[in-house]
Amino acid sequence: MNDANDQRILIQSPLSLLCINLLLIVTFFKKEFFYTTTRYILYAVTLLSDSFILLMSDVLFNFTFFQITMHVWLCIIISIVVLLYLMITPVTLTAMTLERYVAICMPLRHGELCSTRSAINCILIIHGLSSVPCIVVFSNFFASASLSFYEQHSVCSMEIFMLFRWHDHIRSALSQLYFLIMCITIVFSYVQIFKVAKTASGENKKSTWKGLRTVILHAFQLLLCLIQLWCPFIEAAVLQINFRLFNNVRYFNYIMFSLAPRCLSPLIYGLRDEKFFLELKKYALFGLYNKKY
Repeated sequence: MNDANDQRILIQSPLSLLCINLLLIVTFFKKEFFYTTTRYILYAVTLLSDSFILLMSDVLFNFTFFQITMHVWLCIIISIVVLLYLMITPVTLTAMTLERYVAICMPLRHGELCSTRSAINCILIIHGLSSVPCIVVFSNFFASASLSFYEQHSVCSMEIFMLFRWHDHIRSALSQLYFLIMCITIVFSYVQIFKVAKTASGENKKSTWKGLRTVILHAFQLLLCLIQLWCPFIEAAVLQINFRLFNNVRYFNYIMFSLAPRCLSPLIYGLRDEKFFLELKKYALFGLYNKKY
């Protein structure tokens, strides 16, 4: 029981990230430059989705820890929203990588392709792409579950919606497809930016290498998010071996592949981006820091 309490205490600590994320979101809306620039708009999308996931994952973990049950129909509503926002972060990171590719490799078309209107359309596309796994998983469940099943009480988790093995197979196929597409996008962007970085000179070279480092951070963050897509299948295999091991593996996966990548979001733009960091510092110090940039 002590191990379980230690795990519960450790999982509460990332909630402090919510305070940081809220400060970053306030900073984003305080300056027109940020909410009219595509990369900052996409950054705000990741902050909002990460904040929601941090909050909901903590609530669901506590429900599981205390074995609090709910109606299946209520769990369906919660799970649909959670699954959607779990997908939004990796899809948005992929879009942010493409934005960096356009900015560095196609600078003359960056203003046209990455306008504020394009950013809004991009957000709609991100939500559309992120909703596909959710629609497929729950369409299969709705087609297979009896009406009485919705009135049952259960601890809320995605496992209760996997009624047959073929449900798992379809979810696995979707995860692999998304994993492959996102990996190809990241590798393509990295290679193209690297080519430009080698041939650039002066200020362009410095800016390009900075963009390349940003893509590398996106790639690492995205890799952690994508590994999360494989976690249910690893956990299902471990469950067949030992239940206690299953709990430990699920806890490790949650910390490493769900919380960790969301801890990187404030770092990549909140601290590394000079303009955002200076503005953030001003609000964090209640306006005492007023250095212009």
